[in-house]
Amino acid sequence: LQLVESGGGLVQPGGSLRLSCAASGFPLSSYAIGWFRQAPGKEREEVSCISSSGSSTNYADSVKGRFTISRDNANNMVYLQMNSLRTGDTAFYSCAAKAFVCSQEPVRWGQGTQVTVSS
Repeated sequence: LQLVESGGGLVQPGGSLRLSCAASGFPLSSYAIGWFRQAPGKEREEVSCISSSGSSTNYADSVKGRFTISRDNANNMVYLQMNSLRTGDTAFYSCAAKAFVCSQEPVRWGQGTQVTVSS
């Protein structure tokens, strides 16, 4: 049961990145997936979540209209498309699996990926 993130990196303000969360060892279709981030000196926050079926999504106010979460259960993948990135989006991003719905607590975490937005 493993989650692996990829797609982080350095991008200029206004740019875009797509983060990927790959699952192995279990069917991703049984889990809601949340994307979390933590910046230095700040608490971890959940920026987005998608239900196991993909029928329900939610976003933190700080990223609404800029980030889009999606999933491909056939390929055990979840994505976070991040557009119009700001310096305040700089953080360590992790995906986490929850049982079916986003209201559940995470039961498994990935190792995370760094996103740095800077000119």
